[in-house]
Amino acid sequence: MKILITGAKGLLGQALAQALKNERPVLAGRDELDVTNLEDFKKFASEVKPDVIIHCAAMTDVDACETDKRQAYLVNAVGCGYAAAVSHLVKARLISVSTDYVFDGKQSEPYGEEDAANGGDSVYGRSKFIGEEFIRALNPNHVIIRTAWLYGRGGKNFVDSMLSLSRKELPELKVVSDQRGNPTSSVSVAEKIREILQRPDINGTIHVTSEGSATRYEFAEEIFRLANISQKVVPCSSEQFPRPAPRPNNSCLSKNALRRYGLSPMLDWRSELKEYLTSLKKED
Repeated sequence: MKILITGAKGLLGQALAQALKNERPVLAGRDELDVTNLEDFKKFASEVKPDVIIHCAAMTDVDACETDKRQAYLVNAVGCGYAAAVSHLVKARLISVSTDYVFDGKQSEPYGEEDAANGGDSVYGRSKFIGEEFIRALNPNHVIIRTAWLYGRGGKNFVDSMLSLSRKELPELKVVSDQRGNPTSSVSVAEKIREILQRPDINGTIHVTSEGSATRYEFAEEIFRLANISQKVVPCSSEQFPRPAPRPNNSCLSKNALRRYGLSPMLDWRSELKEYLTSLKKED
């Protein structure tokens, strides 16, 4: 199986490169492949001749998307459309990574794959939602993987931000307590994608997040507890911590499709977080 990974230098792209190293995937970062240039994308894929394109390339800085709307839609929406068109052209299966932010967060229960998405209230969410729609329209041989609150090596993420802030020895750290989601390790998502690669029968949208949920405040508290860091964390509301982009209050995802296809269950988010923090400590 020949695999092409776009966005290979991002957080999930790097985890995938490690998880699939025995497959020797073709890694395409921004310098190697501009996913917003259709002709370049077609030429690159025609030369590689992949059996599968794993599309990770995205503009994931939620606040930056709000301030640079054109680039956000170009990368997250048009880029997905090009990935779908090109993968269909070269007869490749497309596995594309999306987000929990395609939901508006107003539902009290976790969102299932069958629940209607609308892009939510942020440019990031809307651009990713349009990208999903392009994929469904342009390549029937696709898997859209929605994940959430990713952390891991090789990219900006909440866990590393909290650890960095703790080194400043602040008397207290305010963290929002009215946003709930599924903290998820990039390593676990990469492993799940590796499992899906072996299942050509899997098609459509599938949610891949750790089990269990937390608020940002609870997430931060657990980070410091597991890292044995004495840092006072104070809960606050989203209104007290304004950001350029609105965040959904509830972006928890249920994993109905994962269970329906008989894929191995995801671990609890606390277990995965402990494993990640342990790996960081070993490197110090």
